[in-house]
Amino acid sequence: MNLFDKVSEDIKDAMRAKDKVRLEALRGAKKEFIEAKTSKEGHGELEDDTAIKILQKMVKQRKDSAEIYVSQNRQDLAEKELAEVAVLEGYLPKQLTAEELEAKLKAIITQVGASGPADMGKVMGVATKELAGLAAGRAISETVKKLLS
Repeated sequence: MNLFDKVSEDIKDAMRAKDKVRLEALRGAKKEFIEAKTSKEGHGELEDDTAIKILQKMVKQRKDSAEIYVSQNRQDLAEKELAEVAVLEGYLPKQLTAEELEAKLKAIITQVGASGPADMGKVMGVATKELAGLAAGRAISETVKKLLS
């Protein structure tokens, strides 16, 4: 079962359970999936890797919104956003820990023969492809920068 079908089934389960937060988060995800499927690039299909990228984007947007709500003393809205983040993260692959990320990046640095900060572009090109979905882009770039300096 692909991610689109899983989300569709889980929407039905959330409706039966009357779980409003889960239902709202999953409906938002399904809306984004349908838009991606029907776009010119989608060709009527939605691959799981594209769906994961969509979910990652949605999680990042909700985390950013939660930060803004907290800074404006709107804890109620921030909690709603973070609850949706928890639902959406359940559909994403397990993220690498800082130690695992550093180990994988050291291997990539050795593989491409990078020796200093000038080689960051080479490392990032390979790292973002190999670690897509397993770590946030910001975490990857910060760790690469630290390792190369």
